[in-house]
Amino acid sequence: MKRIALAILAVSTSFAAAQNKTAEQILAEPTTKAAMQAIVANEPHFIDEEARITEIPAPPFHETERGLELKRLFIAAGLQNVRIDDTGNVLGDRPGTQPHPHLVIAAHLDTVFPEGTDVHVKRNGPILTAPGIGDDGRGLASMLALIDAMNRAKIVTQGSVTFVADVGEEGLGDSRGTKALFEKTLKGQIDEFISIDGDRVNGVVNVGVGSYRYRVTYTGPGGHSYGAFGQANPIHAMGRTIEKISNIDAPTKIKTTYNVGRVGGGTSVNSIPFECWFEFDERSADIASLDQVDKQFKAAVQAGLDEENAFRHDKGKISVKIESVGIRPAGSTPPDAPIIQAAKASVEALHLGTFETSASSTDSNVPMHLGIPAITMGGGGKGNGAHLPTESIDTTDSYKGVQNLLLTTLILLQ
Repeated sequence: MKRIALAILAVSTSFAAAQNKTAEQILAEPTTKAAMQAIVANEPHFIDEEARITEIPAPPFHETERGLELKRLFIAAGLQNVRIDDTGNVLGDRPGTQPHPHLVIAAHLDTVFPEGTDVHVKRNGPILTAPGIGDDGRGLASMLALIDAMNRAKIVTQGSVTFVADVGEEGLGDSRGTKALFEKTLKGQIDEFISIDGDRVNGVVNVGVGSYRYRVTYTGPGGHSYGAFGQANPIHAMGRTIEKISNIDAPTKIKTTYNVGRVGGGTSVNSIPFECWFEFDERSADIASLDQVDKQFKAAVQAGLDEENAFRHDKGKISVKIESVGIRPAGSTPPDAPIIQAAKASVEALHLGTFETSASSTDSNVPMHLGIPAITMGGGGKGNGAHLPTESIDTTDSYKGVQNLLLTTLILLQ
């Protein structure tokens, strides 16, 4: 019995030692060296793939065509159990020697740009310009490059990876893809989560900025601008409201923001509108601060309505409806969490600069809110003008983003 116990202890000690390899030790392994070299050698191909994927339109709620192409690429890359879930997420597995730890690495399919947007990629040396080229064309290409490098080097991990091209990250998509992953598709199966979004290679997003989003609609009787002059006007009420919103006193201890992003309504220049609307976004990493702004926002909506109705007291009445069109949960991953320490060790071992943490709204919000370790990492390159039609990315040394993703993954799954 004593010998058996000693043998078990020896195996356990060996296993523990294997689990504690440093980033430098992992970098020195032949398979890691081969993978790192493959990333550099094949980066021109994946830059071409970034451009090609970006030219497949993926406007909000219409990611199907791009998703089918990612499914094809996942199958071609040898991932197992490649499938599309009920929400439209594309998933593919790369099993390790054990099912856990189970890491999900995701990049989002959708862009912020509406249907009909010209997504043709223009090239000027290493600079690619097109709507969505960095956000998240780069993330998708980096994920594919990571899979390719692991395969070429025949890397075997202890833990398993599921790669995901998810839907609904942007705007009114409301993180529906990631919510579906954690609430249904992979519920209870995910140990750690990495979102590839943005370009930065020397740090991670570890604080998920939450948001409430609303569509506010005013309605009234409407009428001719001359013949019905004096009638209560929904757009006037909306204007009163927006002016009050602009004076909201937002908390400053933790950055808290608000914005009226879209307005619409009316039928013609010479008609009193019977309906108008605006969309409103408020954000903070602190729920109490978010709720403070939310209270002021709703008071402004009511005040704008009341003032217009009082001013036109004998000329009809208007009403207002506030609809929630998005709730992104807030959350954070503690700086001392193993997933952050793995990313930090990778940045330092690859000499990518001083490691930084930051706050943003990404697919990682959902797992952070659920208490599941999650970070968002950049795919490499240097982006400019995200969410603008002139969005661009300088792909000089963009391979460094993929190398950072690889080393971080190997630290987590060793």
